[in-house]
Order: sequence, then C-alpha cells, then structure tokens
Amino acid sequence: MSHPDDLLVGIAETVESEQNSQMSLTVVVPGAVITGRLAPEALWRERVAEVLRDSERLGSFSAAFVPAHRPGEPREPRPRPTHLHFHVARILQGSFGIPDTGGMYRVAIADVNAWTVGDIGYSDQ
Repeated sequence: MSHPDDLLVGIAETVESEQNSQMSLTVVVPGAVITGRLAPEALWRERVAEVLRDSERLGSFSAAFVPAHRPGEPREPRPRPTHLHFHVARILQGSFGIPDTGGMYRVAIADVNAWTVGDIGYSDQ
C-alpha cells in the first residue's frame, strides 16, 4: 500500500497500547501470506532476543533486539506503528503453514496489500 490502511494502523495501535497479544490477523504481502497473532513490539523483541541469546552462533545478535521499553513501564507517547509484529505465526504455502509451530515475523504495514481478522489454517477434512 502506498498509504498504510488507517484501520490496520489502528489495530496495531490497540495491540501496542493494551500490550495485548491475542489479536489474530492474516496479511497478504508481496510473495507471502502470513497468519498468526500480533504482539506488542517490545514483547516481540524480547522473545526474539531470548531465542538468539540461547544460540551459540547467534547470541551476539540478541542485543539488537532488546527493547528500549519493557512492557509495563511508563513511557512517552510513540509515533503511529509502522510494523506489525507477529508471533505464533506461519507463512501459508499451498496446504502448509511454515513453520508448523509458528514463527516470529515483522511486517511493514505499508507492504500489506490485503488483510483479514483471524488466523487462517488448513484442514484435510
């Protein structure tokens, strides 16, 4: 989208302001359909940092993801969100979700071509 969808930005703002990670969303971006739950950016960064810290090869990268603001701490007003932060998310490819267990994805709101509320999955039934 050349101009980010105000409704989608509003959803991201609500996730951030309420520090809530229960909103399920599916987005279409160039080359992918991503489905999963949104997380506040600080929580998303913290979880990515934890995964990297536990890696022998990638541990040094964890510092780049440490949030400047921890959930629950007071902070100054932020500008409008520019990215969606997915956790427990999958890239839909044919009849598969990659990865099966869900991953962590950061998507620029300006890159979203279409979206719907809810987590889309496939069933053989």
